[in-house]
Amino acid sequence: MPTDYRIRKNAKRLSFRPKAVIFDMDGVIVDSMPYHFLAWYEALRPLGIRVTCFDIYMREGERWEKSLGDFLKTAGLDPTKKLLLKTFRRRQRIFRSYFKRLIFSGAEDFLKCLDKRGYLLGLVTGTPLAEVKRILPERIRSMFGILVTGDRVKNGKPHPEPYVKAAQGLRVRPAECMVIENAPLGIESAKRAGMFCIALATSLPQEYLERADVVVRRLEDIFPLLEGPFPPSPLPHKQL
Repeated sequence: MPTDYRIRKNAKRLSFRPKAVIFDMDGVIVDSMPYHFLAWYEALRPLGIRVTCFDIYMREGERWEKSLGDFLKTAGLDPTKKLLLKTFRRRQRIFRSYFKRLIFSGAEDFLKCLDKRGYLLGLVTGTPLAEVKRILPERIRSMFGILVTGDRVKNGKPHPEPYVKAAQGLRVRPAECMVIENAPLGIESAKRAGMFCIALATSLPQEYLERADVVVRRLEDIFPLLEGPFPPSPLPHKQL
């Protein structure tokens, strides 16, 4: 069965070998996006606001203050600091009650393979550090040379700052980095930072990921573009 990917210029391998591979978290390493939607939906419902999966997935990677503020304004509500914090805290409680930590099939093996082959690894996410620690166990976090979280940057995605900061932390140039994303705002952030970007179609259809250099279905589909056949057997979808 052919690998499900689309590569511009019909290349079968990447034209360069990156020194660093930088990952988004939600929808790339952890299958958390459905839980993010449920949490936002339930948190906003008492305010008379109805959001869809598409509303949430298109904003994935954006700072929560921006997303929530826009939702409130669209509903004709004043996004005061008090209302923002109250609603976000409700959203966080709901998310934690729903969330089951599920790693995407093959994600941990993929990270281990890249690490063994000498790639520098980074993580860039709009999620705050405390939440990242709840979501990713230490054995996963320890594989990353840099963690850039939403509370550690002034400007979130789609601004290039998060990915620029990751490259600086790994001591590589942006042109030496490959980013793995799953959402338009993250792709824009990576491209504005001057990085090669591969998108995973885990949350949105391919037409919303067109700014990426490559679009694939699964992490395992990326490995042949770098190193040839993916060595490990695919793992079942498992709880962390």
